[in-house]
Amino acid sequence: MERSRLGDAKVAFAVADAETGEFLETMNPFLPQPPASTAKAITALYALDSLGADHRFSTRVVGTGPVEDGLLKGDLVLVGSGDPTLDTNRLATLAANLKAAGVHSVEGKFLTWDGALPIVHAIDADQPVQVGYNPAISGLNLNFNRVHFEWRRAGSGWNTTMDARSDKYRPDVTVSRMSIVKRRYPIYTYEDGGEVDRWTVASGALGGDGARWLPVRKPTAYTAEVFQILARSHGIDLDAAGSAPEKPDGTVLAEVESTELRSMVKAMLKYSTNITAEAVGLASSAARAGGVPEPLPISAGRMSAWLGARVDSSRVALLDHSGLGGASRITAPDMTRAMVRLGPAAGLEPLLKPFYIRDSQGRSDRNHPVKVNAKTGTLNFVNALTGYINPPGGRKLAFAIFISDVPRRDALTVAQRERPEGGRTFANRARRLQSRLIERWSEVHAA
Repeated sequence: MERSRLGDAKVAFAVADAETGEFLETMNPFLPQPPASTAKAITALYALDSLGADHRFSTRVVGTGPVEDGLLKGDLVLVGSGDPTLDTNRLATLAANLKAAGVHSVEGKFLTWDGALPIVHAIDADQPVQVGYNPAISGLNLNFNRVHFEWRRAGSGWNTTMDARSDKYRPDVTVSRMSIVKRRYPIYTYEDGGEVDRWTVASGALGGDGARWLPVRKPTAYTAEVFQILARSHGIDLDAAGSAPEKPDGTVLAEVESTELRSMVKAMLKYSTNITAEAVGLASSAARAGGVPEPLPISAGRMSAWLGARVDSSRVALLDHSGLGGASRITAPDMTRAMVRLGPAAGLEPLLKPFYIRDSQGRSDRNHPVKVNAKTGTLNFVNALTGYINPPGGRKLAFAIFISDVPRRDALTVAQRERPEGGRTFANRARRLQSRLIERWSEVHAA
């Protein structure tokens, strides 16, 4: 461990026979550690158990009155179920399907209903304001609740756009607005403008042309505005959206569905999408609570209790479903027990992505004889890994490795958190240590 050059970092791990659950080796087995994004493996298990592998999220347009000669004689309500993967392309399909259903105009109001999930203004309040992986969440989400900010040099200034782009569409939005301010720092500021998200960016940071995704803090209004634009392209003019006080009764005029949950969580584990983890975790807790959405901390507590009961532990303390918050804690043996006891029945291993063992230079060896399927987890000065080891000709192993320097992480200022000095070096050294441990376990314990 000393040769890993990780300074004051704490290391905890556990490795077990994946079939029997017998622990073969542990280090600091009672030390709770931040799981980072390995928490998503727990969320996948929780969601598959709660909702079922075939569950699909739907987004619907409901009419509260009859359609007569193309006129909807009632309100038009955009109804979400919390789909975290709804994008502009699928929303465009919903608008096209509304026209195909014979609707050409609306007599009543255009409303939204987002009550399937609670409103979460940010997954983790301690993140920098501009990071796109920390958006708001509601029952209506779009493009992972990110807006595309683009700037182009124009003389002595810049032209800017904020849009909900996809590979087919590029609708400009007004619910997120950007102003360029003459300064160098901070690079971005955010203000809740009531009906809109108000951003500023430092002119000294723009340079030439560029773009980035920013988080959306008003996802329901964002989704509604983009649907309004897409409906208008089909000749259906809608007023600015209001909010429906309750889930509407009426006729489903058009509907689009997500992929099935199993495919959704596989993509979540591959790309480590925080909003997907939070949305499916919140939806799972709501299902267990009789359809009543619960605030994020309560939902995460419900998932922690669910896991604790299945791994016989009172030490599981997850504060979200994605692992983005640094205050969540779990021990390496408890995570490993989850892999052993819950993973096989849920078919977890094929959902995990390959982890390639690194050589002494830190390069991934895709031809290494030891094959690993795992979920990685990375926060500032926190690295985690959990999953399954398949040595050549040996027994399958389940494992968890947690490496963290929490005091160093906690000492970062907000400005340092997006790219902290020394963060990349720490991560590379942690991954090399993970590789060395996996290689050793494959030699010593797999026979």
